Amino acid sequence: MEMPALSPTMSQGNIASWKKSEGEEFAAGDVLAEIETDKATMDWEAQDEGVIAKILAPDGSKDIPVGTVVAVVVEDAEHVSAFKDFTPGQGGSSAAPAAASGEPEGGEEGEEEEEEGEEEAEASGGGGDYPPHSLMGLPALSPTMSQGNIAAWKKKEGEEVAAGDSIAEIETDKATMDWESQDDGFIAKLLVEDGAKDLAVGDPVLVFVEDEEAVAAFKDYSAADAKGAAPKKKPAPKKAPKQEATPAAPGPPPQKESPPQQEQQQKPKPKPKQPSGGRVVASPYARRLAADAGVDIAQATGSGPGGRVVAQDVQQLIDSGGGGEAPAAEAGAPSGVTDMGAEYSDVKNTQVRRITAERLLQSKTTIPHYYLTLDLNADKLLELRSQLNEKLAASGGKLSLNDFIVKASALALRKVPEVNASWNTEYIRQYHSIDISVAVQTPGGLMVPIVHDADALGLSDISAKVKDLATKAKAGKLKPQEFTGGTFSISNLGMYGITEFSAIINPPQACILAVGGTQKKVVAAPGGTFKEASIMSVTLSCDHRVVDGALGAQWLQAFRQYVEEPTSMLL
Repeated sequence: MEMPALSPTMSQGNIASWKKSEGEEFAAGDVLAEIETDKATMDWEAQDEGVIAKILAPDGSKDIPVGTVVAVVVEDAEHVSAFKDFTPGQGGSSAAPAAASGEPEGGEEGEEEEEEGEEEAEASGGGGDYPPHSLMGLPALSPTMSQGNIAAWKKKEGEEVAAGDSIAEIETDKATMDWESQDDGFIAKLLVEDGAKDLAVGDPVLVFVEDEEAVAAFKDYSAADAKGAAPKKKPAPKKAPKQEATPAAPGPPPQKESPPQQEQQQKPKPKPKQPSGGRVVASPYARRLAADAGVDIAQATGSGPGGRVVAQDVQQLIDSGGGGEAPAAEAGAPSGVTDMGAEYSDVKNTQVRRITAERLLQSKTTIPHYYLTLDLNADKLLELRSQLNEKLAASGGKLSLNDFIVKASALALRKVPEVNASWNTEYIRQYHSIDISVAVQTPGGLMVPIVHDADALGLSDISAKVKDLATKAKAGKLKPQEFTGGTFSISNLGMYGITEFSAIINPPQACILAVGGTQKKVVAAPGGTFKEASIMSVTLSCDHRVVDGALGAQWLQAFRQYVEEPTSMLL
């Protein structure tokens, strides 16, 4: 496994800490390590299941270039011991140790190429009769992106591209972002059209060449050619010995498309070793290929390490006409929708809504929430807002009530910094910068753009920043640094007439403030009399692992001071 690019501008990173140790199993979605990027410290999540066999870059390793091998992962725990004394060779080679089983040298060197060829789909050469070229896969433009849509191609077939040029607009799980070229060259073939949806990260989407003369050779090149390109580039003779390092249980004779008889006599092809419980061990690209072709991947015979099904195996299954139809979802698996006989329309979930649903479900089920509600007198705040807006009217500026809420929250975090934190199993991380995430409803779903260093900004600056971020969010034009790395969130529904509500924490943050609208209420006044006041109700949702009840109450008292005596925000 290589150092991942967790932001589009990341070229190197530091291993802050490993969250999995050698010999430990992990599942898709588990955090493998905390990586310090050029933007923030972020979780590196596993995309598949496996076991950590060897950690090559220990905690605290710094300035590791993206793409450098940092760990060895195996499918089965029984193979971990083979990597006990494994160290990468010169230049960080990721070749597995052949000595573990007397395997000929080079027996494992295709493994990393296989992952790159199938999952990233960037194979140089790619085909027997085609000029030198690269297959470019859909890039991961955000840390949580697993698939995306082609909103629009910005370059046409045959068009020249310079490093830094925008190739396409990609709809990610967060926003619509530009995909910038890393090299000079020419677009030889676009393999998917504008509007192509739900493409997996790594799926081949275009052919890239260095010489303009090579473009014409790809006139009839298709996505099917791209799918077969990665397996073609790997020499078959080096693949056979790989099974010796991870022996699988012997099974029935080889599949229909068998190798030459001489190879069969040297080593019968074993039946793929699949885990109990029916899970098929397969690369993401192989799964995608099987799904696109509508075949049952369980019927493919795996030729990868430990019986792993790779793209070549699925292609052979398709070519042979086998595989049947992909199995339907299990009868016992709830779909989340019950057909009650009523008429309905299904609205396809956007990338943003899918990811939001996953994150909020994870938050609500794994974070111990508790809630603190406080009523605030907003009379002085509303009066100050009116006075400042009169002075700003000539310049066209206007402060919203939410701008004051952002400022008051930031100053309260400065006064009670223990709330500006997040949970980790080994420690609580307290952030030195105060970056406020502001919930914004967009056509595609909920977004939380960030006002960085909000405590140091004036009210006019906060107002301009929030307006700009909200406009970008609704247009799907936020940049990664504008929606990743917040330390505290605010959700304001007062403009909709909501008087009180509680919000779900936005992990890894420890708190979110839910703000209701102001209401006219009768309150006690000096001298035993009563008066009418504008009362605003706020609810602080807290992660009890980080913020105890008394600490949350202290923060609310500090927040109250700034709201009820708003001129103190200007000091």
